[in-house]
Amino acid sequence: MASSADVHVRICGQEIIKYDLEIKALIQDIRDCPGPQSTLLELNSQVKEKFSQLRLRIQDLEQMAREQDRETDRLAIQAETESQRRQMLSNRTAWRKAIVACKLAIDNMEKDELLRGGENQSSRQRRATKETLAETSSSITESLMSISRMMAEQVNQSEDTISTLATSSRTVQETNEEFRNMTGTIHLGRKLILKYNRRELTDKLLIFLALALFLATVLYILKKRLFPFI
Repeated sequence: MASSADVHVRICGQEIIKYDLEIKALIQDIRDCPGPQSTLLELNSQVKEKFSQLRLRIQDLEQMAREQDRETDRLAIQAETESQRRQMLSNRTAWRKAIVACKLAIDNMEKDELLRGGENQSSRQRRATKETLAETSSSITESLMSISRMMAEQVNQSEDTISTLATSSRTVQETNEEFRNMTGTIHLGRKLILKYNRRELTDKLLIFLALALFLATVLYILKKRLFPFI
C-alpha cells in the first residue's frame, strides 16, 4: 500500500503535467492568434497565471523531495523536479517566441488594414471632393444665374426709370414751352394794356382840348354878340 507521501508526490506530479499541457495549449493559441491586441493580452494573462501555479507546484515537489526519508526517493523526486523546471524554462522560451510572432503578425495585419483603409479613405476623399466640387459648381452656377436675373431686373428697372425720366423731361420741356408762351402772351397783353391806357389818356386829352376849344369858341361868340364893342 502506497504511503501518504507517495500519493502527494503523484498528485503534485499530475498537476504539474496538467499545467504544462495547459501552458503548451495556450502558447499554441498565441501562435495562432489573429488579433486584436486585446486577445493577445488575455492569452498572456492566462499563461502567466498557469506559470505561477506551475512554479508553486514545482516548489511543492522540491519540498517533498527534501522531506523524503530514503535517499533514492529523494534523488528521484529531485530529478523529476529539475526535469519539470527545465520544461518550464523551455515553455517560457516558446512563450516569448510565440508572443513575438503573434505581435509581428498582428502588426502586419494592422498595416495592411491601414493601407487598405487609407486607399478606401483616399477613394472616399476623392469621391467626397468630387461631390463637393460638383455642389460648389452648382452653387456658383445658381449664384451666377441669380446675379444675372438681378442684373436683368436692374436693367429693366433702369430702362423704366430712363423712360420715366425721358417722359418727365418731355413734360418739363412742354411745360417750359407753355410757360414761355404764356409769358409771351402775358407780355404782349401787358403791352396792349399799356398801349390802350396811353390811347385812352390821349383820347381823354383830345376830348378835353376839343371841349375847351368848343367852350372857348362859344364864349367868344357870346362875347361878340353880347358885347360887340368890347
